Amino acid sequence: MSQHPVALIIGAGDATGGAIARRFAREGYTACVTRRSLDKLQPLLEQIHAEGGRAHGFASDARQEDEVVALVAQIEADIGPIEVLVFNIGANVPCSILDETARKYFKIWEMACLGGFLNGREVAKRMVTRSGRAQTILFTGATASLRGAAHFAAFAGAKHALRALAQSMARELGPRGIHVAHVVVDGAIDTAFIRDNFPERFALKAQDGIVNPDHLADNYWMLHQQPRDAWTHELDLRPWMEKF
Repeated sequence: MSQHPVALIIGAGDATGGAIARRFAREGYTACVTRRSLDKLQPLLEQIHAEGGRAHGFASDARQEDEVVALVAQIEADIGPIEVLVFNIGANVPCSILDETARKYFKIWEMACLGGFLNGREVAKRMVTRSGRAQTILFTGATASLRGAAHFAAFAGAKHALRALAQSMARELGPRGIHVAHVVVDGAIDTAFIRDNFPERFALKAQDGIVNPDHLADNYWMLHQQPRDAWTHELDLRPWMEKF
């Protein structure tokens, strides 16, 4: 088994999750990255390898307990100890409360909250058996983690719940040497989705008005590096021109 520690990124998409994986790989971690489709991970894996890093991709549905249990067990047995977990699944699907369905409301909760619980629990079980090393669990939040808005009842409910999960885990696991933090990303991120669907917002990129995923990744790395006498639990990140 590799002696290199592992950073497990659940939801390693083309923007934030991928940038976080590349950042930890550059720091010597083996990046283990997941999406529901393995094919969509290939460009990220190739980029990390081209930069001299180590990476493994896994097709995994974060909502399915048996898949999460098997994923964490496989990584710990075959690749290395998971020292960093980043849960980065969004599930931002706006809808009027008048039209929302129980099925979609529940699915959004499963993706944004239940998945965080399942992955956090399985990794924490391993982390508590190890001491004397920096171990970190990071959850990606959003504006909806702090307040609900019209048409975002499902997303806000799920993100509020994820924030509560992070707080509870921090209080239980912090005294055992595990740093649990919640990152609120308040603003549009430089993605193809924003470019194609919100061109007026994307135009603000030239003024640093949308979030650069690499700069988000720098902050995740910073949280992992913090000494335990000055841990941040919640960090909010937004462009300088964002109203809040």
